[in-house]
Amino acid sequence: MIDNAEHYMQTAINLAKRGIGSVEPNPAVGAVITKANQIIGEGWHKKFGEAHAEINALKDCESLGISPKGGTIYVTLEPCCHQGKTGPCTRALIEAGISKVFIAAGDSSKHNNGQGIQQLKNAGIEVHTGILEKQAKLLNAPFFKHAITGKPWVVLKWAQTIDGQVAFASKEKKPRWISNEASRRDVHKLRRRSQAILVGINTVIADNPMLTPRPDKGQKLLRIVMDSFLKIPSDCKLLKTADECPVMIYTSRFTIDKNPEILQTLKQTQAELFTYPDTHGMSNIYYLLDELGKRDISQLLVEGGPTVLASFLAENFADEIYVYISPQILGEQGGAKLAGPLSHLAQAVGLHYVNFKQFNDNIRITGLTTKALRELGISE
Repeated sequence: MIDNAEHYMQTAINLAKRGIGSVEPNPAVGAVITKANQIIGEGWHKKFGEAHAEINALKDCESLGISPKGGTIYVTLEPCCHQGKTGPCTRALIEAGISKVFIAAGDSSKHNNGQGIQQLKNAGIEVHTGILEKQAKLLNAPFFKHAITGKPWVVLKWAQTIDGQVAFASKEKKPRWISNEASRRDVHKLRRRSQAILVGINTVIADNPMLTPRPDKGQKLLRIVMDSFLKIPSDCKLLKTADECPVMIYTSRFTIDKNPEILQTLKQTQAELFTYPDTHGMSNIYYLLDELGKRDISQLLVEGGPTVLASFLAENFADEIYVYISPQILGEQGGAKLAGPLSHLAQAVGLHYVNFKQFNDNIRITGLTTKALRELGISE
């Protein structure tokens, strides 16, 4: 039975992957219903706010004219037991007459935390847990990280040449890209999975970015600028569009106190000022991540320049790394190298579960940090 369970659970995990980029901040979940060792229903969570995987699998049974009563469901995450944007899945499974439930990973969020499993057991349903648990946790790492620690999953992303350059030296009005078009399309998929995106003030001044996903995913991405001395240009695209898509300027309380006139300029925009106090030696990034976690932001994408990226790495805040490598050697045409700021790393950063993907002549390398695995309870 367990061998079959792993087979059907893998099918459920593959179904769950179809929802990535459309369901966040909810987890991507897949479900498979079987009877007499045959699949009679499949479903996955397709879009934020819409029906969950279990409900879609039950509807699939109905569309085929097969009753799920007495059947077994394999689901990648503990079924919900609370009323949210949709009704509780536990009630639907009980009313459908499901006899067995196999669950990959428990839901440790405040809404569930084992209560869904207990409701199923109280209804006389046989429940098995931990089937392909590691794969299920890796699939929804941001969801589990936020549920466990209260902090967002931090993804660092950058593009570089073979000689480690992350920008051109020239200051042309039209940006010159390190990565190719296919790689940049992939980055927009990553943005759609995130609830917040962060850059440093130097990136804003140099590139004047919008920092929005294309196409728009419907939910508004919080755009964050680390700007300790409030140097943000008043005519930049971020401030001009702050009424359409939220902008947070993360600065120091000292700067605000010493430059009250800056507040008058910023008050004319819809941008939010969020300040950090005297940190007493503690990282100001810590305060930001703590605040984002309280706002239920489960994934933060950091697209800053070398200094910002190096800060997150040096202070051990990174969970996942995305690096796009372009087959170029810029030499003196290069304007910035990550190696300089990274020279201050106290120890090397190793990556696990490393993956490679090719985008025409670009290569994308992704991996998880040791810290991330530790917080998820996953072995290296």
